[in-house]
Amino acid sequence: MSMLSAILYGASSVDTVHILTLHGVVPEVAAYLLPLCEVFGSLEPTLSTKSNKADDPSVYMVFSLAFLFLLRLWKFYRPPLEQCMTEHARAVGGELSLEYLLSLYNNRTVFSQNETNSNPDHIENVSDNATYVHSYPKLRSWYWQNRSCIVSTLSVLSSENPVHQLANKILNMICLKMTKSGSTLGNSSTTSSGGSSTSAGEDAFQRPIQVPAWEVLEAIPFVLEAILTSCAHGRLSSRDLTTGLRDLVEFLPASLAAIISYFSAEITRGVWKSVWMNGIDWPSPAAILPSVQSEIKEILAATGVSIPNYPSDVSQIMLPLPMAAFVSLTITFKLEKNLEYIHAVAGPALESCASNGPWPGIPVVGSLWAQKVRRWHYFIVFSFSRSVFRQNKECVAQLLRSCFTAFLGSVPVLTPSLSSQSGVNGLLGSTIADRNVHPIVAPGFLYLRSCRLIQDVLYINDVIVRLVAEFARSSALRWESTDNPRLKSSQASLCLATVRAREVGTLGAILICVSGGFRLVEGLYRETIPTWLLSGKETKHGEVSAVSRVVEGYALAYLLILSGSYMWSLDDKLPNWVLTKRVRIVGNHMDFLAGVLEGKIALACHPATWKAYVSCLVGLMVNFAPAWIQEVNLKTLRTLASGLRGWHECELALTLLERGGVAAIGSAAELPVALSKWYFCLTSFAVTELLLILEATSRRLSHIRKLRRGWDNLVANPSYKEKVSVPAPL
Repeated sequence: MSMLSAILYGASSVDTVHILTLHGVVPEVAAYLLPLCEVFGSLEPTLSTKSNKADDPSVYMVFSLAFLFLLRLWKFYRPPLEQCMTEHARAVGGELSLEYLLSLYNNRTVFSQNETNSNPDHIENVSDNATYVHSYPKLRSWYWQNRSCIVSTLSVLSSENPVHQLANKILNMICLKMTKSGSTLGNSSTTSSGGSSTSAGEDAFQRPIQVPAWEVLEAIPFVLEAILTSCAHGRLSSRDLTTGLRDLVEFLPASLAAIISYFSAEITRGVWKSVWMNGIDWPSPAAILPSVQSEIKEILAATGVSIPNYPSDVSQIMLPLPMAAFVSLTITFKLEKNLEYIHAVAGPALESCASNGPWPGIPVVGSLWAQKVRRWHYFIVFSFSRSVFRQNKECVAQLLRSCFTAFLGSVPVLTPSLSSQSGVNGLLGSTIADRNVHPIVAPGFLYLRSCRLIQDVLYINDVIVRLVAEFARSSALRWESTDNPRLKSSQASLCLATVRAREVGTLGAILICVSGGFRLVEGLYRETIPTWLLSGKETKHGEVSAVSRVVEGYALAYLLILSGSYMWSLDDKLPNWVLTKRVRIVGNHMDFLAGVLEGKIALACHPATWKAYVSCLVGLMVNFAPAWIQEVNLKTLRTLASGLRGWHECELALTLLERGGVAAIGSAAELPVALSKWYFCLTSFAVTELLLILEATSRRLSHIRKLRRGWDNLVANPSYKEKVSVPAPL
């Protein structure tokens, strides 16, 4: 136990966990913690459970260190952004599940064994030895009880139930200090019917409870409900409530996990009354609350975000009872190195509870902690300023708009409230303020620190697509309104506007990937872009020119291709599960395009936007993602090529079929009628090149040679030049 305690103490530090995160070994660490939690949580303590020092470890302490470390990885772990784009995509926008962490570990184990050993029997043994939650009965039992406690209120237990009896013993143990100060729990639902609480508490304290830690964790939610109910009805003072919670954590530090889960669920339900944070019954934030409020508003206002006004009377601040109890408990913990494993869990949990609670819980909780640790003032203010974006969709939309404005510069339809500096420096900032200086941050930096907290991440797709279209149209308006006559010519204006469209699409793709990873990119292909094209949402800034419509289509195409390339690469060197999803997602979107071209789906967007989107999308796939084309259905490729031919994009149509492989290019050879319809807009060089490719790849050589002789005779015919009208660019 001494060795394990020392290892777990060191591993629980903030720096160590950060290093493990950067190395991407969090799933492995979580899997290795499971047997420690299962074994030590099932042992009855033999040493004094009052000790929580590293040099005098107990069974409870070793279990608590391992269990809180596991909870920290499971509930509050946020993988690096680059990992979120691949296997950790489901971690974005919410907490991880324990099953998901274990599935990552099992997949990595099988993958590594496949690389080192090709024996199928050995690989099958590895799969049989995979790690699952149900492999640990005690952990599984608590895990499901914890989930049921979160989704519903506690059920009433009979007095004969072992959990009820243990809850009574724990209540009697922690009531000793309460009874000495004159407070009692009264007739709570879990108080034992026989004997006085005072004598029972003294007897329990003299003979510490010696039951496995898993059983204690199972009974703690009922203990918490009893003491909260007593406090709500005035039978227990707020001071004694905080003392009881502190004694419970000292008895079994792992009980902090049950406290976090129970209080978080009750805060979300909103069924408990609010209490006055007046400095008498509960700690008061009035001393620095106005300054913290103004600093949070200043940070957000600098990034173009406005938040609701705070209450003017700081003496009337109220918090829900569970939140007040939790924040009062956390500020009683000493800032010592040996309690870092407690703070590492309590800190993120407190921020999460404040964000999920009613307004203005965020600045109140931040002020209480800033009063306790003054050297953390600016860090606390910045951290709690991020919490605004957890549930407030309007603030998220404002911050995203500020990111586009900072990167691209202000546009005519926007009010230039931000700095004139644009580009990467405008987006992320060029300097980092000193720790003693008020932190004014760039909008992109604030978004990168906040996007992982947003709960409704699917909302981000709609906002980004709307901003991409708006800024693309605005950039075209800028080029059209310039006084330079050269920029008004179609070729130069469209070229410059296309470059701008690529910049807009690039920023949108990056923001989507870092915000929601695979989930958002899949939603972009399946729902957001098709919905945008089908709904035909119009701009609110007057009449839009044809050039603006074209640039909008280009920007949306860049957004789609770049987000997909960031997510699942451009080639075939991918894990099978990623490759399978890419084939399905890209194929569904191309089928949607083909359905529109066939007339099966009616669009509401402008025709210029639609044509520019399809042409640019296919052109990008042809030039940069040919592997994607080979994964598309053959019938879909034929339909797309036919549609492009109708828009006089014949070379693009031919290249599309060429990238589709032998089956796609051979289908054209089997349809001479199609070639006869194409020759009016094709150059002789293009058709000759096509026939040479067919001759080299197709097995029906005689058929191809007949086509080639017919084409040569057609070209030699003097009347051919009279029929053909080749467009100048072609």
